[in-house]
Amino acid sequence: MNAAEMARRVHLIAYLDRCSEDELIEDVLLPLFRQLGFHRITAAGHKDKALEYGKDVWMKYTLPTLHVLYFGIQAKKGKLDSAGIGKPGSANVAEIHNQVSMMLGHEIFDPELNRRVLVDHAFIVAGGEITKPARNWIGNKLDSAKRSQIMFMDRDDILNLFIVTNLPLPKGALPEVKKFDPFDADIPF
Repeated sequence: MNAAEMARRVHLIAYLDRCSEDELIEDVLLPLFRQLGFHRITAAGHKDKALEYGKDVWMKYTLPTLHVLYFGIQAKKGKLDSAGIGKPGSANVAEIHNQVSMMLGHEIFDPELNRRVLVDHAFIVAGGEITKPARNWIGNKLDSAKRSQIMFMDRDDILNLFIVTNLPLPKGALPEVKKFDPFDADIPF
């Protein structure tokens, strides 16, 4: 990794530390998944949680055979762990399990097909770390059929994909550029 990529990584880490869950979704995940070839990316939005049914985002991916797979994303800003009592900045995996189960069992409306379709796969995305016990817990809770439908992405995955795909950083992650004003300098005489 070169110096420019390291600097971008540092700026993105700082942004992930201070952004809200909505900013994580809108400024980081949506552009990232667009760049990765997903389309019809629709954010359910945290402002209207009533119709979310466990998914923060739904999108579709067209295979080379022209078959379409539907994906849902359940995003959490911080760390995802299996601790019984939630620590500040972390989410409990049992809550995520309920949301993912709801997501996989709920239909979404695809306006391009003009019909309702089921979500095929779910991404659990965390702006922080997804602990190994959390991954194991959710894997043990889901039956073998649903377990294969779940994919995890944590902070390292987001950072690596952002660097590899050379996506521009979100506006809030860019360092402040100081503009030089020649009239602010001291007069030389």
